[in-house]
Amino acid sequence: MAVPIPAIDQFGQVIDVYLSPRRDADAERRFFAQAIGRTRISPVEVTTDRYRLYPRVLDEMLPAAFHVTEVHANNRLETDHGRLKARLRPMRRLKRDRTARVIVAGHAFIQNLRRGFYDLAIDVRPASRVADAFAELAVVI
Repeated sequence: MAVPIPAIDQFGQVIDVYLSPRRDADAERRFFAQAIGRTRISPVEVTTDRYRLYPRVLDEMLPAAFHVTEVHANNRLETDHGRLKARLRPMRRLKRDRTARVIVAGHAFIQNLRRGFYDLAIDVRPASRVADAFAELAVVI
């Protein structure tokens, strides 16, 4: 089973979720390259947990970025990741990488939609934003 590694920006928007069978230096390099390639922005500050590979990979790929590893600094990321894990737990994990990619991408889309990062259903109250956004998408499709 692949391990999802999410990236979010300072506003809480899910930028990318990388799936890797293990958490090694090559996976971390691919993750940062993919996230930076998607946004075309080199971050000034990167907040991570205290995983031992991050300092080495960040020094190599983003030498000018400030690396934050304080205890509660990555709460926003863990909260977002926790919602995904809560959805996966009843399914007893995902068996195939393709299924994992679809579920993780869908989860990221819904999270960003709920937070108002797309120009869909922006004039409605947050409680009905997802339903109205899907209604708008159905009309377009």
